[in-house]
Amino acid sequence: MLKARINPRRLITVGGTLFCAWGIGYLMQSNAQEAPPEPQDLSSPEVSMAPLPEVAPVPLKISGIMMTSALSAPSPKPDFLPDAPIVLASIAKDAPIMELPGEEIAPTFSCTHAVTATPLAAAMVALEIDAPCMVRDRLTVHHNGMMFTDVTDDNGKRTLSVPALANDAVYIVSFSNGDSVVATTKVSSLEYYDRVVVQWTGDSGLQIHALEYGAAYNEPGHVWTGAAGDMSMAARGEGGFVSRHGTSDFADGRLAEVYSFPSGTIARSGAVTLSLEAEITRANCGRDIEAQTIQLGSDGMLSVRDVVLSVPDCSAIGDYLVLKNLLNDLKIARN
Repeated sequence: MLKARINPRRLITVGGTLFCAWGIGYLMQSNAQEAPPEPQDLSSPEVSMAPLPEVAPVPLKISGIMMTSALSAPSPKPDFLPDAPIVLASIAKDAPIMELPGEEIAPTFSCTHAVTATPLAAAMVALEIDAPCMVRDRLTVHHNGMMFTDVTDDNGKRTLSVPALANDAVYIVSFSNGDSVVATTKVSSLEYYDRVVVQWTGDSGLQIHALEYGAAYNEPGHVWTGAAGDMSMAARGEGGFVSRHGTSDFADGRLAEVYSFPSGTIARSGAVTLSLEAEITRANCGRDIEAQTIQLGSDGMLSVRDVVLSVPDCSAIGDYLVLKNLLNDLKIARN
């Protein structure tokens, strides 16, 4: 007869399963005995909702608020004003000012140009030029067609001795900025003089040569820039003189040379031979020279002539060009 062998682990598993089934059935039976409450019908007329009592709003009071910025940087307290009123010392002691003083005009440097003309001996005129704003400035003198260029000194002044070409002499002095000044004077001695003017621009080499009473070159009576004479001789009736006007400081400056002879007071009769000459130099060789002559006769009339002179090339430097018929010779009658 065979005996069945029982496994203990299997018995434990079956017993545990039965125990769990019994527990579940017990719990279900207990819940079935307790009946759930019936639900209440809220829509029934027997149930009413009591109204809530009205509550008056109470204002909310807030206090103890502090600004955090004020804690970190408190504002300074204002200074208290003094109890006594403030009185200005100037008002308390001085009389009230009824009218304010006017503004003082600042001093300014005068730029007024002035020229005076004063007659001199030998029918010459002294020009006194005062132009304080034209220091070392170029100026041009104009008188009856004669023109020459000069320059003021470090103070804007210049004194010039200028020949007159009219009894009622008018001189115009113009400056580089366009300003001009006029000066006039009366030259009563002009009727006693013959006068010849030659004027040009730049370095022309032109010269007036006067041979008085038949004098030869380089002898007494030969009057030119190398033996110019002076106006005191002319004022005494002894002979003529040559004066040069203008400056060569400017390449385009205007210059003038003037020969004056006292034909109305000279004690000798005779003649004065006049010629215009040009020395050939490095500055004028090989080019044309433009010039102008102005001649004042005993009748007080002016004769003007334009001249264009062709200078030979530079191989002739040191020679002279002589123009004998350009100027009218002077015929002197004994006085």
